[in-house]
Amino acid sequence: MLAQLTARAPTLGEWITERWAPEHAATLEQSTRDRYADVYRLHAEPWLGDLPLAEITVGRLRSWQAERLADGVGVGTIDKARTLLSSVLRHAAESEAIPGNPLALVRAPLAEHRDAVTPLAPSTVEGIRAVLAGAMDIHVPERIRRGGVRVAGYVVRDERDTLARVRDATIVPVLAYAGLRPGELRALRWGDVRKATITVERAARPDGTIKSTKNHERRAVRLLAPLAADLAELRRAAGNPTDDVLVLPPPSEPAADAHSDAVAWTKTDWQMWRARRWDKACKLAGMPASPRPYDLRHSFASLLLAEGRSVHYVARRLGHSPALTLSTYGHLFAEYEHADRIDAEAEIAQARAALDAASSAAAPNSCTRSVHSDSAGGTTPATPKRRKPRVSRAFVEYRHGDSNPGFRRERAMS
Repeated sequence: MLAQLTARAPTLGEWITERWAPEHAATLEQSTRDRYADVYRLHAEPWLGDLPLAEITVGRLRSWQAERLADGVGVGTIDKARTLLSSVLRHAAESEAIPGNPLALVRAPLAEHRDAVTPLAPSTVEGIRAVLAGAMDIHVPERIRRGGVRVAGYVVRDERDTLARVRDATIVPVLAYAGLRPGELRALRWGDVRKATITVERAARPDGTIKSTKNHERRAVRLLAPLAADLAELRRAAGNPTDDVLVLPPPSEPAADAHSDAVAWTKTDWQMWRARRWDKACKLAGMPASPRPYDLRHSFASLLLAEGRSVHYVARRLGHSPALTLSTYGHLFAEYEHADRIDAEAEIAQARAALDAASSAAAPNSCTRSVHSDSAGGTTPATPKRRKPRVSRAFVEYRHGDSNPGFRRERAMS
């Protein structure tokens, strides 16, 4: 095979297939390889795949990038394609197939503007958690359709059992008050939940198998008292599983059958939970839009900053570099710089107490959404009014504005 490659200059596609894929791509995560394959097929192969490596010059790459931008391809997609091509061309240069990586001399397009991240305050987080812990029934009252047809009212019942409700409700504070990534939560075992900390040392791949964390490092996160109580309740509801059992066992298996060899939630399982539970709970909680569950990590970072923690402290707890932490949360550092410090546990407890008081004063089914007829004969959701809990002045709630902050950029693992 090498003789064939040295007999003539290999094309970019041939180099990827014969050399880069087995020598470098094989060291990457499957999800990264899949992403690279899609980017190459859609945005690189039709223009560059059949060109000999020697003909992939700085000028050729500049023209390719300009054409892709002119065709409306987003800067983020271009960045992913550049990351892949740079990895391949750098590999070819290191193998002495070309003198150097020409893409290094092609200036990347300016990054698109992204709004600052918008963490949710404990009062909002607790509102979503309370909805997930309760009966998420939907009452549809009697209504009149056009033509005078009367349609009887009905109730769409929440079919979750007690364990499922406790599980769904606990997912929220784990993300918001410990800052785990969803993949890290899916791989969390009961033995990782210690007396005062949560150890984060693994994550779940899309297929549910286990891998190391994103930065391949272990970190310990402080276990706040409200979250410790939530996790203890979930463990009791699950029948006190052993330390080697996943906190979130496969949804298809009964809790009584949980075992240490179980596969973690897959990416599909997580996406289904998000669509069926999370998005619905956000609507029932009165939110105008549903953020990603991942965005609850911003709430965790905001709590730490409101406590007066340093950038290095926050970065270690998030599994970030200090530079990434500053670029993502720099505006929050400025916001809290001269504010009174808060106690995160007291802030969460205050939000829960205020929500409990508001729920007691409201109707028993305050967590149930009803649908009423509008003047045109259609239907519109009606969310019960709930008193807004009072929170510390030091903790500013940034309303959800951008559901995809995009503070992470794709980088080749080389």
